[in-house]
Amino acid sequence: MDPAVELLQKVVAAMKADAGVAAFVGAKVYDRPPHKNSVPDVPSPYISLGPHDTITDELADCLDNVTVTFQIDVWSWGENLAYSRTEAGNIASAVRKALHRKPVDLTSGRNAELVHQGTRFLRDPDGTNHAAITFECMIDVTR
Repeated sequence: MDPAVELLQKVVAAMKADAGVAAFVGAKVYDRPPHKNSVPDVPSPYISLGPHDTITDELADCLDNVTVTFQIDVWSWGENLAYSRTEAGNIASAVRKALHRKPVDLTSGRNAELVHQGTRFLRDPDGTNHAAITFECMIDVTR
């Protein structure tokens, strides 16, 4: 299996299993959220995976280092805490706590550890609060 694909599957599973994340979104953690008429059909708040990039460096004749940089998106809208950035900020914090500096057991590689790179808060034109959380993971992959 491709190391990036396997990593992202494990990231979704880790967020679903984390009590701190689940306290905010329950099981609403998606690779891609369910859609209806090209629009996400999920109640607020929820988490989805955003874009990811993969860079491969040769370390040795038989070993590559695959760096995967990926984004996790938090979506929140509504009233009270959801109206402000508070809910999205609290969820983003729970995601960071659940994943930062956590090792990931992969069949496609080894020495994988998630590192939080940063979080960006946005307000989309429709008023949705959006936190874009960036992580990086370096994976040693045998050729």
